Amino acid sequence: MKEQLNLSLGKETKYSDLYDKDLLVSIPRRLGREQVGVFKDMPFSGGDFWNCYELSWLNQKGKPEVRIVQFFVPFDSENIVESKSVKLYLNSYSGTKFIDEKQVLGLLKSDLDRVTNSNTHVSIKSLNEFSSDKLAMFEGVCLDQLDIEVSEYKVNSGLLKLSNDNMVVEESVYSNLLKSNCLVTNQPDWASVQIKYKGRKINHEAMLKYIISFRNHSEFHEQCVEHMFHDIMKQCLPVELTIFAKYTRRGGVDINPYRTNKIFKTTDINKYRDIRQ
Repeated sequence: MKEQLNLSLGKETKYSDLYDKDLLVSIPRRLGREQVGVFKDMPFSGGDFWNCYELSWLNQKGKPEVRIVQFFVPFDSENIVESKSVKLYLNSYSGTKFIDEKQVLGLLKSDLDRVTNSNTHVSIKSLNEFSSDKLAMFEGVCLDQLDIEVSEYKVNSGLLKLSNDNMVVEESVYSNLLKSNCLVTNQPDWASVQIKYKGRKINHEAMLKYIISFRNHSEFHEQCVEHMFHDIMKQCLPVELTIFAKYTRRGGVDINPYRTNKIFKTTDINKYRDIRQ
């Protein structure tokens, strides 16, 4: 898959401060999905929630404005958008004069729709709108205190197993130990991940070992979550499954993929920033 991507990642970059929609780079979702077998029968819905902290432009008098951009890309978009290209694209607003915030929002929406080939949801917020927001951690059972011995750091779905007691449960577990690597640059990507499911109880030690096995694995954020979803569904056969990962900020951007086989509404997503975001 890496050979199929022609990206600016890992290359010397020239920054432009004049608006340029062509800086956005798309990556077909099918490339990651074909590798784990979820392309034809996607067993989930959801999407990817982005926080972007580096939007600034000039008003008609040349005075800078600053905002935070939040946008949501639905799971069935043809493409994802590459994160470094988002940083470069947003930077291109910084030396450009715009009439008002409405004009900027319109461009953001139009450009993201075009590059993802989907109907994205985009909002621009002032810094004051975040003044009362809290930093949060996932709710549920934290797996990280389990005293386990770990030896596998490349994804191994065979680590997953059900508990021996045959209990049917509905539970939420989470871990702050998820780490994967950028598919192209191999830079580390850090995240907290929450797994909610209903079905036969999954062995917690096995679940944690599986999460840790992503540590030297190279995939984009969105692909890692879909990979997890596919493996847990195949190995553990839950009736319901929801996986939500909140990745730490890099390059002024954090990406938060959410996948579920339940009826999905965007209001289901807890948009509070993780403690590490």
